[in-house]
Amino acid sequence: MGTLHGGILCDVADAAMGMAFVTTLKPDESFTTMSLTINFFRPVWEARLRFDARVVNRSKSTGYLECDITDHDGKRIAKAASTCTVLRGDQAKAR
Repeated sequence: MGTLHGGILCDVADAAMGMAFVTTLKPDESFTTMSLTINFFRPVWEARLRFDARVVNRSKSTGYLECDITDHDGKRIAKAASTCTVLRGDQAKAR
């Protein structure tokens, strides 16, 4: 079996960061991801992974988030970062 595809790790990290960011939104707000980066530190074949996402900075219109991806031994597998834009009014309704 080969390594776990990096795109899957990126997708799950994006979802974790999105869940962290949605907790900062008001009822009439939504958001979209503007940028997403991930750095890989070691390969993964089979492991239970942990995705710890947190909002590092939240302003009125943007947010910066990070997500640490670790294995069951606490070894860092990857680190992701994201910038989100808050949507309001008609923009939020379309989401």
